[in-house]
Amino acid sequence: MTHVVVVGSGIAGLTAALHALDSGCRVTVVTKDALDHANTRYAQGGIAGVMFADDRVEDHVRDTLTAGAGLCDERAVRVLVEEGPARIRELVSLGVAFDRAADGEFVKGLEAAHSYPRILHAGGDATGAVIEHALVARLRSAAVTVHEHAFLVDLVVDGGRVRGVDLLVGDAPGHPGTRETITADAVVLATGGAGELYAHTTNPPVATGDGIAAALRAGAAVADLEFMQFHPTVLAAGDAFLVSEAVRGEGAVLRDETGRRFALDAHPDGELAPRDVVARAIAATMERQDGRPVLLDATTLATDGFLARRFPTIDAAVRARGLDWTREPIPVTPAAHYLMGGVVTDLSGRTTVPGLYAVGEVARTGVHGANRLASNSLLEGAVFGARAGAAIAADAGSALWPVPAGAPGRPASAPCASDEPAFTRAALQDLLWEEAGVVRDRAGLERAAAVLAAWRATPRDPRTETSLEDENLLIVGAHLVAAALARTTSVGAHLRRDAAAWEGAA
Repeated sequence: MTHVVVVGSGIAGLTAALHALDSGCRVTVVTKDALDHANTRYAQGGIAGVMFADDRVEDHVRDTLTAGAGLCDERAVRVLVEEGPARIRELVSLGVAFDRAADGEFVKGLEAAHSYPRILHAGGDATGAVIEHALVARLRSAAVTVHEHAFLVDLVVDGGRVRGVDLLVGDAPGHPGTRETITADAVVLATGGAGELYAHTTNPPVATGDGIAAALRAGAAVADLEFMQFHPTVLAAGDAFLVSEAVRGEGAVLRDETGRRFALDAHPDGELAPRDVVARAIAATMERQDGRPVLLDATTLATDGFLARRFPTIDAAVRARGLDWTREPIPVTPAAHYLMGGVVTDLSGRTTVPGLYAVGEVARTGVHGANRLASNSLLEGAVFGARAGAAIAADAGSALWPVPAGAPGRPASAPCASDEPAFTRAALQDLLWEEAGVVRDRAGLERAAAVLAAWRATPRDPRTETSLEDENLLIVGAHLVAAALARTTSVGAHLRRDAAAWEGAA
């Protein structure tokens, strides 16, 4: 029986695990934290899909391609959109109760850059949490072995093929855990992104790029790491907390500190323009305001308790910070949100290394191009997680490995800096935020590359999870910066101040 290890427990990993189980595989799920503590649980906006009679597959495809700024793989986009409805119906069969109107039909939600209100939500703004709960419940009732609090140290590679995982199990902060190796016929990386590279992020602390770093050490190709999507609206009061795009979809608007609505200056769709457009419009406005946040005005939506009813999670977070968004606008700022690049895969999650698959945010499927369309990420996890899970058993019995076309897996070398600051996680996050954030230029990226090279040349204690995370962040950060240097033009989420008109200069 084919044994597959899935590393990660969000929608992509759990879907891959369940479909591999259905295909006759023996499945082990390894997760860094508790089983239900994945990025998926934080997804507020919803899941996009052609679920209504008056919507069209071609329209969802077009919206996705447009948002991706010409860099999407259309084959992958068509797989996503055409197979998406079946995966959504599968979630419903697993107990996901998407919000419904009085007539029993799904409630339609509109988000930025969609031409049709095709977003489904569950629990108002708790879609990811509801999906995660249902998938975890199904997994726990299945014949799947689960290892929680198990950190991926590295992939086991033998004879050019991935043969298992090397783990650090039960690590307590500042203390070494126990090393353990699990052998397998295949490994699926579903480890999420690398939001911890940045000083401001919507990601949980576990998003430290572990899967991408392990894949690089195994020789896998990566691509598009320069395309980090910055969510435009994250609370700029207290700890970072995402204010869903759906709030703007319902009619909230962005204002500068004088009260002027500025988003329409950047795009005819204003607050509902693609995320990269809105994020850089906010960044430009903040630059003119000496770095002070902009304001999200939802006061027109405050009638009859609508905000608390439609967005209960956000409402609670806003009020916990002493703000009343029914009466006054709230301060927001962009923050690192979703990494659109990652480990290069084909349409079934296969990477360039035999035996290794990648699904979800860790993967570069080609769906997102230079800018992810809102609410396509949960759909991507479900669609490509299912495809990878279904492919593993067949691949294990074949002598052939259809390697996807991909980019080289190594960044350009960079000179060591002579005046770099001492390494800390906070120093790394500040460096990437300043030099490889919403707006970049060659000088800043070269400085970041030099500092990262110097930090990487300094040995770190390999025994603790924190030090291993730091090493992974440095590896992924170096590749991100090298990719941003290599792409000298501006496109999508990658804005080079030195290569294109910059709104901040207007």
